[in-house]
Amino acid sequence: MKSRSNLPLSSVLFISHGGGPLPLLKDKGHQELVKNLSHISSIIEKPLAILVISAHWEEANPIVTSGESPSLIYDYYGFPEESYHIQYPASGNPPLAQKIASLLKNNGIEAKLDNDRGFDHGLFIPLKIMYPEADIPCIQLSLVNSLDPKKHIQIGKALAELRRDNVLIIGSGFSFHNLKAFFGKFSDEEQEKNAAFENWLIETCVSQDLTEDQREKRLIEWHSAPAASYCHPREEHLLPLHVCYGLAQSAVKQVFTFNISKIKTSCYLW
Repeated sequence: MKSRSNLPLSSVLFISHGGGPLPLLKDKGHQELVKNLSHISSIIEKPLAILVISAHWEEANPIVTSGESPSLIYDYYGFPEESYHIQYPASGNPPLAQKIASLLKNNGIEAKLDNDRGFDHGLFIPLKIMYPEADIPCIQLSLVNSLDPKKHIQIGKALAELRRDNVLIIGSGFSFHNLKAFFGKFSDEEQEKNAAFENWLIETCVSQDLTEDQREKRLIEWHSAPAASYCHPREEHLLPLHVCYGLAQSAVKQVFTFNISKIKTSCYLW
């Protein structure tokens, strides 16, 4: 029998989760996203539990959902009525939530449990595509509202032990999050900015020529990347990636590139 320390590490995944409930509403611009998320879930081992770090939850300190049966938070506006009746009855996992909070506290990061908060769409939209049976217990972890990239890498490092427990960790954000671009003409100049940042992000996450110190430095100083402020006027949708990197501390194993509507986006699997 293999010892726990010799078991393969569970996967860490950063996803671009799309626009609100559109991936579930058969939106043509989200077909590639749905295809990629379905594919990813088919090539990784089915986890015993899932931890999602969602771009749609920010607190002064990390907070962990700890309820046994979390409700859903329909935190999007102006969509068809059916999108407010989506169901994803995954259970919570209070013991795992307590372990997550303890790991953070043991690494000097103040954390709290929230027994009442439900799952926002950063969790239930992609997971309904990846694991539609909703038969895997789920936990959600907030971002820290300082939006400090180094802090979020530290959060990931504090949680690295979870990978030995067959917990799939998903950073649910977006590699590009300038909302105006999705509704405008998206000029040639804007397309070039989108591509430049995507290329920088892929190189940062994939390159074997970078040491881990160099990779971490690039992520911490991501504002200096090409077209960074255009692609992310506010950084909350990128920071789940920093938590993922903190957990993995290595180059990614696979990159998945695709368009959401007219925008180049990407997902990263460790």
